Amino acid sequence: MSGTDVKLLLRSTRVVTPGGTRPAAVAVTGGTIDAVLPYDTEPPSGARVEDFGDDVLLPGLVDTHVHVNDPGRTEWEGFWTATRAAAAGGITTLLDMPLNSLPPTTTVEHLRVKQRVAEPKVHVDTGFWGGAVPTNVKDLRPLYEAGVFGFKCFLSPSGVEEFPELDQEQLARSMAEIAGFGGLLIVHAEDPHHLASAPQQSGPAYADFLASRPRDAENTAIEGLIAHARRLNARVHVLHLSSSDALPLIAAARREGVRLTVETCPHFLTLTAEEVPDGATEFKCCPPIREAANQDLLWQGLADGTIDCIVSDHSPCTTDLKTPDFASAWGGISSLQLGLPAIWTEARRRGHTLDDVARWMSAAPAALAGLHRKGAIEAGRDADFAVLAPDATFTVDPAGLFHRNQVTAYAGRTLHGVVRSTWLRGVRIAADGVLAEPTGRLRTRENRA
Repeated sequence: MSGTDVKLLLRSTRVVTPGGTRPAAVAVTGGTIDAVLPYDTEPPSGARVEDFGDDVLLPGLVDTHVHVNDPGRTEWEGFWTATRAAAAGGITTLLDMPLNSLPPTTTVEHLRVKQRVAEPKVHVDTGFWGGAVPTNVKDLRPLYEAGVFGFKCFLSPSGVEEFPELDQEQLARSMAEIAGFGGLLIVHAEDPHHLASAPQQSGPAYADFLASRPRDAENTAIEGLIAHARRLNARVHVLHLSSSDALPLIAAARREGVRLTVETCPHFLTLTAEEVPDGATEFKCCPPIREAANQDLLWQGLADGTIDCIVSDHSPCTTDLKTPDFASAWGGISSLQLGLPAIWTEARRRGHTLDDVARWMSAAPAALAGLHRKGAIEAGRDADFAVLAPDATFTVDPAGLFHRNQVTAYAGRTLHGVVRSTWLRGVRIAADGVLAEPTGRLRTRENRA
């Protein structure tokens, strides 16, 4: 510790560190964690002390899967509203997906447009994924050099015409290009042929929608991804895994040395098909929420390390697009502000700890994106924190959410874990539902260290 340079000392009887949860005092200098000290350390002269008592001090969450939709579809969401919701939910860094905005992030010029729109509005640190579409192989390296964290593609229709899917030949071409400069390809893995052959039935019945997005669509797509990644020695990440059937395939590939990582989402871990009411399209997402038995296996995949991380896939829309017809309603679940309490509610019921939650929702997503200053409470990292009252409960009121359209599948649910405050580089940016002015920074690969 650099003595009198320390400006802030944060104390808690429960600080979640890479070595476990313990009483500690965290010294912060210039927005960086200077040291993690014994709880009863005497504060340096002039240092401000914040004592959180028994509330838990967690590393700020890192959410690498957020659809901000700005510019172009800001009536769906926006950088101001999305990052406020993130801050209120204990998230201190997010990465924006390249689609649903107009323009999509498929060229350097489009990236610059998005950065200009975002910069004055972000309450948390914000970075960007690029997009891999059939026509932009030539743009991938320039985008990477401009600072995107990797590239997203779809193997089935994305839902928006300006971001078309890749066929298998296009996938191989894009993956080879990205592997050539050491980049990461992140994939919405549903096989279009399985989707096309599944029964398609419009109407309000959730069972019909679930039948239209079968597990085999995910399993087959992931099998193909593994084959390409093995052949090209490429880094590939499977987005929003919902089919537990794919877990043995993923585990076997990783044992072989295939460079494959996997995420899942709060809605797959906390909501089940059996409880989705007919017509309740706030529960619609692609791939879909599956059965309780499937959910149990996803939790097992997290426990044994087959699944690396939990991120939101926050994909909002205007209320009118959530029609009662599951076939035509927009697919996406809004959970940016609620991911931490939703996961903690279910994790504690299943015997997991906040150390596990911090690993899944902070350390692992930070590692995936190469955000080396994020994801842990240890010396040299950014002083990003979430302060959580883990035993306190609240009932979700959509009117109390900060994202633009207050539609959520969690409405009326009672959750454990109240986020008391959120800190970004040693500055409190949210406290008890009150948000400070935006102090987030735009992140690129170049300035991640």
